[in-house]
Amino acid sequence: MYAVIRTGGKQYRVSEGQRLDVERLGSEDEAVEFAPILLVDGDQVLATPAQLAGATVAARVVGEATGPKVTGFRYKNKSNQRKRWGHRQHYATIEITGISGSKG
Repeated sequence: MYAVIRTGGKQYRVSEGQRLDVERLGSEDEAVEFAPILLVDGDQVLATPAQLAGATVAARVVGEATGPKVTGFRYKNKSNQRKRWGHRQHYATIEITGISGSKG
């Protein structure tokens, strides 16, 4: 059984016991629930809002992570304008603890 969830403006395919990095959610050991947008259990596929009315994906935050360093440089010719910047995204590591589907 697997599900597709949406968090942080992205979609992830998840299964029970899987760990993944998502946009920062909260503190460690916090239980989180997601509403799936697709649920597949063998041959049964639940995709409509009516079928997914009672379905949930339970997870817990197990840690934090940081992404790769992204650097940028803006330069304008002949005017001595330079701007250098950097960014490093923060993520929450979550572990999927359960997927429960509705009887759709």
